[in-house]
Amino acid sequence: MTTRTRGDRQREAIVSAVRELLTQRSFDELSVSSISERAGIARSGFYFYFESKYDVLALIFDEVTHELEELTHYFAPRGPDETPEAFAKRMVGSAVAVYTHNDPIVTACNNARYTDVKIREILDRQMTSVIDQIVKIVEDELAAGTARPISDDIPALVRALGATTALMLSGDTSFIGPDGDLQRGVQILERLWLAGLWGGAALDR
Repeated sequence: MTTRTRGDRQREAIVSAVRELLTQRSFDELSVSSISERAGIARSGFYFYFESKYDVLALIFDEVTHELEELTHYFAPRGPDETPEAFAKRMVGSAVAVYTHNDPIVTACNNARYTDVKIREILDRQMTSVIDQIVKIVEDELAAGTARPISDDIPALVRALGATTALMLSGDTSFIGPDGDLQRGVQILERLWLAGLWGGAALDR
Protein backbone atom coordinates (compact mmCIF):
# COMPACT_ATOMS: atom_id res chain seq x y z
CA MET A 1 0.00 0.00 0.00
CA THR A 2 1.43 3.38 -1.04
CA THR A 3 1.52 6.03 1.68
CA ARG A 4 0.56 9.52 0.55
CA THR A 5 2.80 12.21 1.98
CA ARG A 6 1.64 15.61 3.19
CA GLY A 7 3.12 17.05 -0.01
CA ASP A 8 1.08 14.65 -2.14
CA ARG A 9 -2.09 15.65 -0.31
CA GLN A 10 -1.40 19.37 -0.73
CA ARG A 11 -0.63 18.97 -4.40
CA GLU A 12 -3.84 16.99 -4.90
CA ALA A 13 -5.77 19.63 -2.93
CA ILE A 14 -4.55 22.32 -5.33
CA VAL A 15 -5.57 20.28 -8.37
CA SER A 16 -8.98 19.52 -6.85
CA ALA A 17 -9.45 23.19 -5.99
CA VAL A 18 -8.87 24.24 -9.59
CA ARG A 19 -11.25 21.56 -10.87
CA GLU A 20 -13.95 22.72 -8.42
CA LEU A 21 -13.48 26.42 -9.07
CA LEU A 22 -13.69 25.93 -12.83
CA THR A 23 -17.28 24.68 -12.39
CA GLN A 24 -18.13 28.05 -10.85
CA ARG A 25 -16.11 30.61 -12.79
CA SER A 26 -13.86 31.00 -15.81
CA PHE A 27 -10.16 30.26 -15.69
CA ASP A 28 -9.39 33.95 -16.24
CA GLU A 29 -11.19 34.73 -12.99
CA LEU A 30 -9.11 32.29 -10.96
CA SER A 31 -6.26 33.68 -8.91
CA VAL A 32 -3.55 31.90 -6.98
CA SER A 33 -5.12 33.32 -3.81
CA SER A 34 -8.56 31.88 -4.57
CA ILE A 35 -7.05 28.51 -5.49
CA SER A 36 -4.95 28.42 -2.32
CA GLU A 37 -7.93 29.38 -0.19
CA ARG A 38 -10.09 26.63 -1.68
CA ALA A 39 -7.25 24.12 -1.28
CA GLY A 40 -6.76 25.13 2.36
CA ILE A 41 -3.08 25.99 2.00
CA ALA A 42 -0.99 29.14 2.18
CA ARG A 43 -0.22 31.05 -1.01
CA SER A 44 3.44 30.20 -0.51
CA GLY A 45 2.43 26.54 -0.42
CA PHE A 46 0.93 26.86 -3.88
CA TYR A 47 4.19 28.18 -5.30
CA PHE A 48 6.09 25.31 -3.69
CA TYR A 49 4.33 22.93 -6.09
CA PHE A 50 3.42 25.07 -9.09
CA GLU A 51 4.83 28.15 -10.79
CA SER A 52 1.44 29.41 -11.93
CA LYS A 53 -2.21 28.48 -12.31
CA TYR A 54 -1.38 27.50 -15.89
CA ASP A 55 0.90 24.75 -14.60
CA VAL A 56 -2.01 23.29 -12.63
CA LEU A 57 -4.23 23.42 -15.71
CA ALA A 58 -1.52 21.70 -17.75
CA LEU A 59 -1.30 18.88 -15.22
CA ILE A 60 -5.06 18.42 -15.21
CA PHE A 61 -5.21 18.32 -19.00
CA ASP A 62 -2.59 15.58 -19.00
CA GLU A 63 -5.00 13.62 -16.79
CA VAL A 64 -7.80 14.28 -19.29
CA THR A 65 -5.59 12.96 -22.10
CA HIS A 66 -4.86 9.81 -20.12
CA GLU A 67 -8.60 9.33 -19.57
CA LEU A 68 -9.19 9.47 -23.33
CA GLU A 69 -6.44 6.91 -23.93
CA GLU A 70 -7.96 4.55 -21.37
CA LEU A 71 -11.46 4.84 -22.83
CA THR A 72 -10.20 4.06 -26.34
CA HIS A 73 -8.02 1.26 -24.95
CA TYR A 74 -5.04 3.31 -26.08
CA PHE A 75 -6.55 3.76 -29.52
CA ALA A 76 -6.96 0.07 -30.13
CA PRO A 77 -7.35 -0.79 -33.83
CA ARG A 78 -10.64 -2.01 -35.21
CA GLY A 79 -11.23 -5.58 -34.16
CA PRO A 80 -12.04 -8.36 -36.64
CA ASP A 81 -15.70 -8.31 -35.57
CA GLU A 82 -15.96 -4.52 -35.26
CA THR A 83 -17.60 -2.79 -38.20
CA PRO A 84 -16.41 0.62 -39.43
CA GLU A 85 -19.65 2.09 -38.02
CA ALA A 86 -18.93 0.58 -34.61
CA PHE A 87 -15.33 1.83 -34.73
CA ALA A 88 -16.45 5.38 -35.55
CA LYS A 89 -18.99 5.29 -32.73
CA ARG A 90 -16.38 3.96 -30.30
CA MET A 91 -13.85 6.66 -31.09
CA VAL A 92 -16.29 9.56 -31.21
CA GLY A 93 -18.19 8.22 -28.20
CA SER A 94 -14.99 8.04 -26.15
CA ALA A 95 -14.15 11.64 -27.04
CA VAL A 96 -17.68 12.77 -26.14
CA ALA A 97 -17.48 11.03 -22.75
CA VAL A 98 -14.13 12.65 -21.92
CA TYR A 99 -15.13 16.13 -23.10
CA THR A 100 -18.44 15.95 -21.23
CA HIS A 101 -16.82 14.75 -18.02
CA ASN A 102 -14.16 17.44 -18.22
CA ASP A 103 -16.06 20.26 -19.91
CA PRO A 104 -14.78 23.11 -17.66
CA ILE A 105 -11.19 21.90 -18.09
CA VAL A 106 -11.45 21.61 -21.86
CA THR A 107 -13.04 25.06 -22.12
CA ALA A 108 -10.34 26.57 -19.92
CA CYS A 109 -7.58 24.95 -21.98
CA ASN A 110 -9.04 26.08 -25.29
CA ASN A 111 -9.25 29.66 -23.99
CA ALA A 112 -5.80 29.55 -22.38
CA ARG A 113 -4.07 28.30 -25.54
CA TYR A 114 -4.09 31.88 -26.81
CA THR A 115 -2.47 33.30 -23.68
CA ASP A 116 -0.10 30.60 -22.45
CA VAL A 117 2.60 28.90 -24.49
CA LYS A 118 2.74 25.82 -22.24
CA ILE A 119 -0.98 25.14 -22.58
CA ARG A 120 -0.78 25.59 -26.34
CA GLU A 121 2.14 23.18 -26.56
CA ILE A 122 0.30 20.59 -24.46
CA LEU A 123 -2.83 20.84 -26.59
CA ASP A 124 -0.81 20.59 -29.80
CA ARG A 125 1.17 17.65 -28.45
CA GLN A 126 -2.00 15.87 -27.37
CA MET A 127 -3.62 16.39 -30.77
CA THR A 128 -0.49 15.18 -32.58
CA SER A 129 -0.35 12.07 -30.37
CA VAL A 130 -3.98 11.22 -31.10
CA ILE A 131 -3.49 11.85 -34.83
CA ASP A 132 -0.37 9.66 -34.99
CA GLN A 133 -2.18 6.77 -33.33
CA ILE A 134 -5.19 6.99 -35.63
CA VAL A 135 -2.97 7.37 -38.71
CA LYS A 136 -1.26 4.10 -37.76
CA ILE A 137 -4.67 2.39 -37.52
CA VAL A 138 -5.68 3.65 -40.98
CA GLU A 139 -2.34 2.73 -42.56
CA ASP A 140 -2.60 -0.79 -41.16
CA GLU A 141 -6.11 -1.11 -42.60
CA LEU A 142 -4.92 0.24 -45.93
CA ALA A 143 -2.21 -2.42 -46.00
CA ALA A 144 -4.86 -5.05 -45.24
CA GLY A 145 -7.19 -3.64 -47.89
CA THR A 146 -9.94 -2.86 -45.37
CA ALA A 147 -9.92 0.96 -45.47
CA ARG A 148 -10.88 3.32 -48.25
CA PRO A 149 -9.94 6.86 -47.17
CA ILE A 150 -11.07 9.82 -49.25
CA SER A 151 -7.48 11.13 -49.51
CA ASP A 152 -4.03 9.64 -49.90
CA ASP A 153 -2.73 12.22 -47.42
CA ILE A 154 -3.75 10.28 -44.33
CA PRO A 155 -2.10 12.57 -41.72
CA ALA A 156 -3.80 15.68 -43.14
CA LEU A 157 -7.13 13.87 -43.39
CA VAL A 158 -7.00 12.60 -39.81
CA ARG A 159 -5.86 16.00 -38.53
CA ALA A 160 -8.83 17.70 -40.23
CA LEU A 161 -11.22 15.16 -38.74
CA GLY A 162 -9.57 15.41 -35.32
CA ALA A 163 -9.65 19.22 -35.26
CA THR A 164 -13.30 19.23 -36.31
CA THR A 165 -14.09 16.77 -33.52
CA ALA A 166 -12.24 18.80 -30.90
CA LEU A 167 -13.88 22.08 -31.86
CA MET A 168 -17.37 20.63 -32.04
CA LEU A 169 -17.09 18.81 -28.72
CA SER A 170 -15.65 21.90 -27.03
CA GLY A 171 -18.92 23.67 -27.80
CA ASP A 172 -17.75 26.02 -30.53
CA THR A 173 -21.02 27.52 -31.80
CA SER A 174 -19.68 27.77 -35.34
CA PHE A 175 -19.70 23.96 -35.33
CA ILE A 176 -22.72 23.04 -33.19
CA GLY A 177 -24.90 26.05 -33.96
CA PRO A 178 -26.48 28.64 -31.68
CA ASP A 179 -28.93 26.12 -30.20
CA GLY A 180 -26.02 24.11 -28.79
CA ASP A 181 -27.48 20.75 -29.85
CA LEU A 182 -24.37 18.62 -29.40
CA GLN A 183 -26.11 15.33 -30.20
CA ARG A 184 -26.77 16.43 -33.77
CA GLY A 185 -23.10 17.32 -34.06
CA VAL A 186 -22.03 13.94 -32.68
CA GLN A 187 -24.06 12.11 -35.32
CA ILE A 188 -22.38 14.16 -38.03
CA LEU A 189 -18.95 13.49 -36.53
CA GLU A 190 -19.54 9.74 -36.65
CA ARG A 191 -20.52 9.94 -40.30
CA LEU A 192 -17.59 12.22 -41.14
CA TRP A 193 -15.09 9.73 -39.68
CA LEU A 194 -16.86 6.84 -41.38
CA ALA A 195 -17.01 8.53 -44.78
CA GLY A 196 -13.52 9.98 -44.45
CA LEU A 197 -11.75 6.74 -43.59
CA TRP A 198 -13.88 4.19 -45.41
CA GLY A 199 -15.01 6.27 -48.38
CA GLY A 200 -18.64 6.06 -47.35
CA ALA A 201 -18.80 2.40 -48.35
CA ALA A 202 -20.50 1.45 -45.11
CA LEU A 203 -23.09 4.22 -45.61
CA ASP A 204 -24.27 2.74 -48.90
CA ARG A 205 -25.63 -0.42 -47.32
